[in-house]
Amino acid sequence: MTNKKLAGIWIDTEKAVIAKNHDAQNTSDFFLCKPIKAEIQHGNSSENAGNNAERTNRNRFFKEIEHLLTNTEEVFITGPGTVQEELKHYLLDTAQFRDLKITLDVSQQMTDEKVLEDVRRHFNA
Repeated sequence: MTNKKLAGIWIDTEKAVIAKNHDAQNTSDFFLCKPIKAEIQHGNSSENAGNNAERTNRNRFFKEIEHLLTNTEEVFITGPGTVQEELKHYLLDTAQFRDLKITLDVSQQMTDEKVLEDVRRHFNA
């Protein structure tokens, strides 16, 4: 068992499932955190207002994920599309995570237990 504080994330535009092996101080076996749901904006008065609302909601979504990654040393991010790359750039642009080691992968929809299994496999835990 490693003493490194590790986390894995399956993410799409609607939710993020996070598995990590630590709390604020201690490392342990990997466990699932409560899934984070993204707020989806519907019906805006203009395209500009819609884009602003979408950007605000995406930042709020990433901020919630960021909160769960406090003290993490290495992150594995997977999911469909390009949202994993957006999250990677968001984290690396945040002072606290500037030196965070991030590995990206692409995967389709998974159950929460499958996410936990993939994160364990990625980190050989």
